[in-house]
Amino acid sequence: MSTSRAGVVYGLGAYVLWGLLPLFWALLDHVSSIEVLAHRFVWSLVVVLALLAVTGRLSRLRRLSLRAYGLLAVAGLVIAVNWGMFIWAVSTGHVIDVSLGYFINPLVTVLMAVIVLHERLRRTQWIAVGIAGVAVVVLTVNYGQPPWIGLTLALTFSIYSLIKKKVRVPAVESVAVETAAVVLPALVFVIILQASGRATFGAVDVGTDLLLVATGIATAVPLLLFAAAASRATLTTLGVAQYLAPTLTFILGLTVFNEVVPPVRFVGYGLVWLALVIFTVDALHHRRATLRSAIQDDAVLESLRDPART
Repeated sequence: MSTSRAGVVYGLGAYVLWGLLPLFWALLDHVSSIEVLAHRFVWSLVVVLALLAVTGRLSRLRRLSLRAYGLLAVAGLVIAVNWGMFIWAVSTGHVIDVSLGYFINPLVTVLMAVIVLHERLRRTQWIAVGIAGVAVVVLTVNYGQPPWIGLTLALTFSIYSLIKKKVRVPAVESVAVETAAVVLPALVFVIILQASGRATFGAVDVGTDLLLVATGIATAVPLLLFAAAASRATLTTLGVAQYLAPTLTFILGLTVFNEVVPPVRFVGYGLVWLALVIFTVDALHHRRATLRSAIQDDAVLESLRDPART
Protein backbone atom coordinates (compact mmCIF):
# COMPACT_ATOMS: atom_id res chain seq x y z
CA MET A 1 0.00 0.00 0.00
CA SER A 2 1.39 3.42 -0.96
CA THR A 3 2.10 5.99 1.73
CA SER A 4 -0.67 8.35 0.56
CA ARG A 5 -3.22 5.55 0.32
CA ALA A 6 -2.27 4.34 3.81
CA GLY A 7 -2.76 7.91 5.04
CA VAL A 8 -6.27 7.99 3.62
CA VAL A 9 -7.09 4.64 5.27
CA TYR A 10 -5.75 5.82 8.64
CA GLY A 11 -7.63 9.12 8.33
CA LEU A 12 -10.91 7.43 7.45
CA GLY A 13 -10.41 5.05 10.38
CA ALA A 14 -9.92 7.96 12.77
CA TYR A 15 -12.97 9.89 11.57
CA VAL A 16 -15.18 6.80 11.51
CA LEU A 17 -14.27 6.01 15.12
CA TRP A 18 -14.86 9.62 16.18
CA GLY A 19 -18.19 9.62 14.36
CA LEU A 20 -19.29 6.41 16.07
CA LEU A 21 -18.07 7.49 19.52
CA PRO A 22 -21.61 8.35 20.74
CA LEU A 23 -22.36 4.61 20.64
CA PHE A 24 -19.60 4.07 23.18
CA TRP A 25 -20.66 6.89 25.50
CA ALA A 26 -24.25 5.66 25.34
CA LEU A 27 -23.10 2.42 26.98
CA LEU A 28 -22.15 4.54 30.00
CA ASP A 29 -25.33 6.61 30.22
CA HIS A 30 -26.04 5.04 33.63
CA VAL A 31 -22.86 6.69 34.96
CA SER A 32 -22.78 10.42 35.73
CA SER A 33 -21.09 12.45 32.99
CA ILE A 34 -18.59 13.99 35.43
CA GLU A 35 -17.51 10.53 36.67
CA VAL A 36 -17.08 9.30 33.08
CA LEU A 37 -15.05 12.42 32.25
CA ALA A 38 -12.81 11.93 35.29
CA HIS A 39 -12.15 8.31 34.36
CA ARG A 40 -11.47 9.33 30.77
CA PHE A 41 -8.66 11.63 31.87
CA VAL A 42 -7.17 9.08 34.26
CA TRP A 43 -7.20 6.15 31.85
CA SER A 44 -6.21 8.27 28.84
CA LEU A 45 -3.07 9.32 30.67
CA VAL A 46 -2.31 5.70 31.56
CA VAL A 47 -2.71 4.63 27.92
CA VAL A 48 -0.65 7.42 26.35
CA LEU A 49 2.16 7.09 28.91
CA ALA A 50 2.25 3.34 28.24
CA LEU A 51 2.44 4.02 24.49
CA LEU A 52 5.27 6.51 24.96
CA ALA A 53 7.14 4.04 27.19
CA VAL A 54 6.72 1.13 24.77
CA THR A 55 7.88 3.22 21.80
CA GLY A 56 10.82 4.71 23.72
CA ARG A 57 9.49 8.25 23.45
CA LEU A 58 8.80 8.93 27.13
CA SER A 59 12.00 10.96 27.47
CA ARG A 60 10.70 13.43 24.89
CA LEU A 61 8.37 14.88 27.50
CA ARG A 62 11.39 16.24 29.39
CA ARG A 63 12.58 18.10 26.30
CA LEU A 64 9.48 20.27 25.97
CA SER A 65 9.81 23.93 26.85
CA LEU A 66 8.00 25.61 29.73
CA ARG A 67 5.98 27.54 27.15
CA ALA A 68 4.86 24.27 25.56
CA TYR A 69 3.90 22.83 28.94
CA GLY A 70 1.93 25.97 29.79
CA LEU A 71 0.01 26.12 26.51
CA LEU A 72 -0.72 22.39 26.54
CA ALA A 73 -2.00 22.68 30.11
CA VAL A 74 -4.45 25.36 28.94
CA ALA A 75 -5.37 23.08 26.03
CA GLY A 76 -6.10 20.34 28.56
CA LEU A 77 -8.52 22.56 30.46
CA VAL A 78 -10.27 23.56 27.23
CA ILE A 79 -10.58 20.00 25.96
CA ALA A 80 -11.97 18.98 29.37
CA VAL A 81 -14.94 21.27 28.70
CA ASN A 82 -15.27 19.84 25.20
CA TRP A 83 -15.13 16.21 26.35
CA GLY A 84 -17.51 16.87 29.23
CA MET A 85 -20.06 18.55 26.99
CA PHE A 86 -19.82 15.71 24.44
CA ILE A 87 -20.37 13.00 27.06
CA TRP A 88 -23.21 14.90 28.76
CA ALA A 89 -24.93 15.63 25.42
CA VAL A 90 -24.92 11.96 24.40
CA SER A 91 -26.19 10.81 27.81
CA THR A 92 -29.06 13.31 27.71
CA GLY A 93 -30.21 12.61 24.13
CA HIS A 94 -28.58 15.46 22.17
CA VAL A 95 -26.49 13.48 19.69
CA ILE A 96 -27.61 15.56 16.69
CA ASP A 97 -26.58 18.72 18.56
CA VAL A 98 -23.15 17.15 18.95
CA SER A 99 -22.92 16.68 15.18
CA LEU A 100 -23.84 20.34 14.67
CA GLY A 101 -20.88 21.38 16.81
CA TYR A 102 -18.39 19.49 14.68
CA PHE A 103 -20.04 20.55 11.42
CA ILE A 104 -19.62 24.25 12.23
CA ASN A 105 -16.23 23.79 13.90
CA PRO A 106 -14.15 24.54 10.74
CA LEU A 107 -16.08 27.77 10.19
CA VAL A 108 -15.72 28.83 13.83
CA THR A 109 -12.00 28.06 13.67
CA VAL A 110 -11.61 30.27 10.60
CA LEU A 111 -13.55 33.08 12.30
CA MET A 112 -11.38 32.80 15.41
CA ALA A 113 -8.26 32.95 13.24
CA VAL A 114 -9.51 36.31 11.97
CA ILE A 115 -10.18 37.61 15.47
CA VAL A 116 -7.15 36.18 17.29
CA LEU A 117 -4.50 35.78 14.59
CA HIS A 118 -5.72 38.68 12.41
CA GLU A 119 -5.85 36.47 9.33
CA ARG A 120 -7.73 37.77 6.31
CA LEU A 121 -10.54 35.79 4.72
CA ARG A 122 -11.32 35.56 1.05
CA ARG A 123 -14.73 36.77 -0.09
CA THR A 124 -16.02 33.21 -0.53
CA GLN A 125 -14.94 32.34 3.01
CA TRP A 126 -16.87 35.32 4.36
CA ILE A 127 -19.94 34.15 2.44
CA ALA A 128 -19.63 30.69 4.05
CA VAL A 129 -19.24 32.19 7.53
CA GLY A 130 -22.22 34.49 6.89
CA ILE A 131 -24.44 31.58 5.83
CA ALA A 132 -23.38 29.66 8.95
CA GLY A 133 -24.34 32.70 11.01
CA VAL A 134 -27.81 32.72 9.44
CA ALA A 135 -28.06 29.01 10.24
CA VAL A 136 -27.33 29.69 13.92
CA VAL A 137 -30.07 32.36 13.94
CA VAL A 138 -32.56 29.91 12.39
CA LEU A 139 -31.66 27.22 14.93
CA THR A 140 -31.85 29.75 17.77
CA VAL A 141 -35.39 30.72 16.77
CA ASN A 142 -36.37 27.05 16.50
CA TYR A 143 -34.80 26.03 19.82
CA GLY A 144 -36.00 29.14 21.61
CA GLN A 145 -32.38 29.71 22.63
CA PRO A 146 -28.96 29.51 20.95
CA PRO A 147 -27.79 25.93 20.19
CA TRP A 148 -25.47 25.98 23.19
CA ILE A 149 -24.28 22.40 22.91
CA GLY A 150 -23.11 22.74 19.31
CA LEU A 151 -21.66 26.21 19.85
CA THR A 152 -19.78 25.11 22.99
CA LEU A 153 -18.29 22.09 21.23
CA ALA A 154 -17.30 24.15 18.19
CA LEU A 155 -15.86 27.03 20.22
CA THR A 156 -13.86 24.88 22.65
CA PHE A 157 -12.43 22.69 19.88
CA SER A 158 -11.54 25.78 17.85
CA ILE A 159 -9.67 27.28 20.83
CA TYR A 160 -8.00 23.91 21.37
CA SER A 161 -6.96 23.79 17.70
CA LEU A 162 -5.51 27.30 17.82
CA ILE A 163 -3.45 26.41 20.90
CA LYS A 164 -2.19 23.24 19.22
CA LYS A 165 -1.24 25.32 16.19
CA LYS A 166 0.97 27.43 18.44
CA VAL A 167 2.61 24.34 20.00
CA ARG A 168 3.84 21.86 17.43
CA VAL A 169 4.15 18.76 19.60
CA PRO A 170 3.47 15.20 18.33
CA ALA A 171 -0.05 13.97 19.05
CA VAL A 172 0.66 11.36 21.74
CA GLU A 173 3.13 13.54 23.65
CA SER A 174 0.68 16.43 23.43
CA VAL A 175 -2.22 14.41 24.84
CA ALA A 176 0.04 13.12 27.63
CA VAL A 177 0.74 16.67 28.81
CA GLU A 178 -2.86 17.82 28.32
CA THR A 179 -4.32 14.96 30.34
CA ALA A 180 -1.61 15.24 33.00
CA ALA A 181 -2.62 18.88 33.52
CA VAL A 182 -6.14 17.82 34.48
CA VAL A 183 -5.57 14.32 35.84
CA LEU A 184 -4.91 15.37 39.46
CA PRO A 185 -8.37 16.90 40.11
CA ALA A 186 -9.90 14.06 38.09
CA LEU A 187 -8.11 11.46 40.21
CA VAL A 188 -9.04 13.25 43.45
CA PHE A 189 -12.67 13.29 42.33
CA VAL A 190 -12.59 9.56 41.56
CA ILE A 191 -11.00 8.79 44.95
CA ILE A 192 -13.60 10.90 46.80
CA LEU A 193 -16.39 9.08 44.98
CA GLN A 194 -14.88 5.72 45.85
CA ALA A 195 -14.32 6.65 49.50
CA SER A 196 -17.85 8.00 49.94
CA GLY A 197 -19.48 4.97 48.35
CA ARG A 198 -21.04 7.08 45.58
CA ALA A 199 -18.82 5.74 42.77
CA THR A 200 -20.13 3.61 39.93
CA PHE A 201 -16.72 2.03 39.34
CA GLY A 202 -16.58 -1.26 41.25
CA ALA A 203 -20.19 -0.95 42.42
CA VAL A 204 -22.33 -1.94 39.41
CA ASP A 205 -20.81 -4.73 37.31
CA VAL A 206 -17.58 -5.78 35.64
CA GLY A 207 -18.84 -4.57 32.26
CA THR A 208 -19.19 -1.01 33.52
CA ASP A 209 -15.73 -1.13 35.09
CA LEU A 210 -14.21 -2.33 31.81
CA LEU A 211 -16.02 0.38 29.85
CA LEU A 212 -14.68 3.08 32.18
CA VAL A 213 -11.15 1.72 31.76
CA ALA A 214 -11.72 1.56 27.99
CA THR A 215 -12.36 5.31 27.88
CA GLY A 216 -8.58 5.69 27.65
CA ILE A 217 -8.43 3.35 24.66
CA ALA A 218 -11.41 5.09 23.01
CA THR A 219 -9.46 8.34 23.29
CA ALA A 220 -6.07 7.03 22.17
CA VAL A 221 -6.89 4.78 19.19
CA PRO A 222 -8.52 7.37 16.87
CA LEU A 223 -5.88 9.88 17.93
CA LEU A 224 -3.09 7.52 16.89
CA LEU A 225 -4.82 6.80 13.59
CA PHE A 226 -5.15 10.53 12.93
CA ALA A 227 -1.48 11.13 13.79
CA ALA A 228 -0.52 8.38 11.33
CA ALA A 229 -2.79 9.90 8.68
CA ALA A 230 -1.44 13.43 9.17
CA SER A 231 2.09 12.28 8.35
CA ARG A 232 1.01 10.44 5.19
CA ALA A 233 -2.11 12.05 3.66
CA THR A 234 -2.45 15.56 2.28
CA LEU A 235 -4.11 18.25 4.38
CA THR A 236 -6.68 18.64 1.59
CA THR A 237 -7.71 14.99 1.95
CA LEU A 238 -7.97 15.25 5.73
CA GLY A 239 -9.83 18.55 5.44
CA VAL A 240 -12.56 16.95 3.34
CA ALA A 241 -12.63 13.73 5.38
CA GLN A 242 -13.23 15.62 8.63
CA TYR A 243 -16.93 15.94 7.76
CA LEU A 244 -17.29 12.17 7.89
CA ALA A 245 -17.34 12.14 11.71
CA PRO A 246 -20.23 14.61 12.25
CA THR A 247 -22.11 13.03 9.34
CA LEU A 248 -21.97 9.62 11.03
CA THR A 249 -22.95 11.19 14.35
CA PHE A 250 -25.91 12.93 12.70
CA ILE A 251 -27.06 9.64 11.13
CA LEU A 252 -26.73 7.90 14.50
CA GLY A 253 -28.84 10.60 16.12
CA LEU A 254 -31.63 10.02 13.59
CA THR A 255 -31.51 6.23 13.32
CA VAL A 256 -30.06 4.70 16.48
CA PHE A 257 -30.98 7.32 19.09
CA ASN A 258 -34.29 8.17 17.36
CA GLU A 259 -34.00 11.90 17.98
CA VAL A 260 -36.78 14.01 16.50
CA VAL A 261 -35.71 16.84 14.21
CA PRO A 262 -38.43 19.38 13.30
CA PRO A 263 -38.51 20.43 9.61
CA VAL A 264 -37.44 23.97 10.48
CA ARG A 265 -34.30 22.61 12.13
CA PHE A 266 -33.40 20.86 8.88
CA VAL A 267 -33.39 24.31 7.27
CA GLY A 268 -30.73 25.38 9.76
CA TYR A 269 -28.68 22.26 9.15
CA GLY A 270 -29.11 22.67 5.40
CA LEU A 271 -27.61 26.16 5.65
CA VAL A 272 -24.68 24.77 7.65
CA TRP A 273 -24.07 22.12 4.99
CA LEU A 274 -24.31 24.74 2.23
CA ALA A 275 -21.75 26.88 4.06
CA LEU A 276 -19.44 23.86 4.38
CA VAL A 277 -19.72 23.05 0.66
CA ILE A 278 -18.81 26.64 -0.25
CA PHE A 279 -15.98 26.66 2.29
CA THR A 280 -14.55 23.32 1.14
CA VAL A 281 -14.76 24.08 -2.60
CA ASP A 282 -13.05 27.42 -2.00
CA ALA A 283 -10.29 25.74 0.06
CA LEU A 284 -9.68 23.12 -2.64
CA HIS A 285 -9.62 25.76 -5.40
CA HIS A 286 -7.26 27.99 -3.41
CA ARG A 287 -4.90 25.09 -2.67
CA ARG A 288 -4.75 24.08 -6.35
CA ALA A 289 -4.10 27.69 -7.37
CA THR A 290 -1.33 27.97 -4.76
CA LEU A 291 0.33 24.75 -5.92
CA ARG A 292 0.06 25.81 -9.56
CA SER A 293 1.64 29.17 -8.75
CA ALA A 294 4.45 27.47 -6.79
CA ILE A 295 5.20 25.15 -9.72
CA GLN A 296 5.33 28.10 -12.12
CA ASP A 297 7.65 30.02 -9.78
CA ASP A 298 9.96 27.00 -9.53
CA ALA A 299 10.04 26.74 -13.33
CA VAL A 300 10.97 30.42 -13.64
CA LEU A 301 13.75 30.08 -11.04
CA GLU A 302 15.09 26.98 -12.79
CA SER A 303 15.17 28.79 -16.13
CA LEU A 304 17.07 31.69 -14.56
CA ARG A 305 19.66 29.30 -13.12
CA ASP A 306 20.11 27.44 -16.42
CA PRO A 307 19.18 29.66 -19.39
CA ALA A 308 20.41 27.00 -21.84
CA ARG A 309 17.45 24.77 -20.88
CA THR A 310 14.84 27.38 -21.88
